[in-house]
Amino acid sequence: MIRLNQTFLFVLFVFASFSCKEKAKEDQVTAVEETKQPNIVIIYTDDLGYGDVGFNGATEIKTPNLDKLANGGVRFTNGYASSATCTPSRYALLTGIYPWREKDAKILPGTAPLIIGTEQITIPKMLKEKGYYTGIVGKWHLGLGSGHVDWNKHVSPGPNEVGFDYSYIMAATQDRVPTVYIENGDVVGLDPNDPIEVDYKNNFEGQPTGKDNPELLKMKWHHGHNNTIVNGIPRIGYMKGGEAAKWKDEDMADHFLKGAQDYVKKHKNEPFFLYYAMQQPHVPRTPHPRFVGASGMGPRGDAVVEADWCIGEFIKTLEVEGVLDNTLIIFSSDNGPVLNDGYYDDAVEKLGNHTPAGAFRGGKYSLFEAGTRVPFFTYWKGKIQPKVSNELVCQMDLLSSLAQLVGSDASTKDSEALLDVFLGNEGHGRDNLVVEAGSRTAYKEGDWVMIPPYDGNPILKQVNIEVGNSKEYQLYNLKEDIGQQNNLAETNKDKLQAMITNFEAIRGKDYNKKTQKIELK
Repeated sequence: MIRLNQTFLFVLFVFASFSCKEKAKEDQVTAVEETKQPNIVIIYTDDLGYGDVGFNGATEIKTPNLDKLANGGVRFTNGYASSATCTPSRYALLTGIYPWREKDAKILPGTAPLIIGTEQITIPKMLKEKGYYTGIVGKWHLGLGSGHVDWNKHVSPGPNEVGFDYSYIMAATQDRVPTVYIENGDVVGLDPNDPIEVDYKNNFEGQPTGKDNPELLKMKWHHGHNNTIVNGIPRIGYMKGGEAAKWKDEDMADHFLKGAQDYVKKHKNEPFFLYYAMQQPHVPRTPHPRFVGASGMGPRGDAVVEADWCIGEFIKTLEVEGVLDNTLIIFSSDNGPVLNDGYYDDAVEKLGNHTPAGAFRGGKYSLFEAGTRVPFFTYWKGKIQPKVSNELVCQMDLLSSLAQLVGSDASTKDSEALLDVFLGNEGHGRDNLVVEAGSRTAYKEGDWVMIPPYDGNPILKQVNIEVGNSKEYQLYNLKEDIGQQNNLAETNKDKLQAMITNFEAIRGKDYNKKTQKIELK
């Protein structure tokens, strides 16, 4: 009997020891998982309006993949790009600095030098210092090189010099020359016996253009886009050579999707940051034949559907590779929507009942709400609980907020640390924000918006968008007047003066002394 009890006690001891070891191992694994740096992905669309997506109320166009993510994360109804055009917004996103502080942060020609200083803090540089592998796939449009670019040699400085370990980008925009991809500073597929020549002022002898050779076009230009023809589409600027390196427009979305997927597969075993900068639905809108007719709205609507599909496929890759649960996804757009932005592509004629700007006034190029209030959400499976947030946030705040997430002390005076807000926890967003459109600025504070007087036509006729110009101050209460139809500047002068004072404390007093020219494209 005594021997039996001894045997039982020994078995019990062994089992208890095994259980303790297993418990310690589980605790260790849990601790490692809790301290593991999350992957971070910013998905950035181009010219996508607040009302272009189902999660913001669109019914005429279907975006099921985006809707699933947005409704499973924090959907911001008060989320902003810094600017109503692309280059300034991208500058603010990556640097955390108001673009109006940088004189060159405006829509750039295809030959513009890099406008981010190599000494500046950027999101990728900050994350790289914290052990992340950093990459960009897609649109850059922040300049390349330090002066005249020789596309036949290594192009530097560029994304790799401001924090990205890997870059696969288009040289400028899809409507500008040169129409080539660049990987880590080198043009992809370039034949050295067929060098690239680019000029933004003078054409090369014998090169057909959209203006002089309309018979060669498969897409007719409306304004501005009437220079060198590539793939039947006239572009901005003149280009000669580089035939083997030229992209095929209809394959661009698939091309960048594969680049993003390959990036995840290659770096899934280390903390990674990916800036997936999509080109849709920017002009020229050239959806793959699989998506032609998918929306019933012509190429623009089809490009939105295509973008949604690409995002769905990208999310599948994160899931299959086992990293979705540990990946923070941030989605937004560089500015508001535009229909006819240089080409005849039925965007206006086939719009139907769809409202790309949602309930807001204006669009791309505009100081009204639709210029900068854009689709915006964060998603982190199992970490972020579904929520709709009305807090004021800006893409410019991502630098300081992501620094909080990874334990960095990086910050700027313009980028606010709002990690709790982005993760859906308790917290407050911004108190105010200066938004910009073509170097003109306006001021937001709570539910109020103040637009200073600016010279110029109130409507940008080429694109048929109200840009916010007026000889008088404009003051709107968005809580009562979301469409900005009732100017309260005359009836609420105390509030107007308070807004002007607070605006000038940030912006300075010389913001509108010169006539501000609105630059297209």
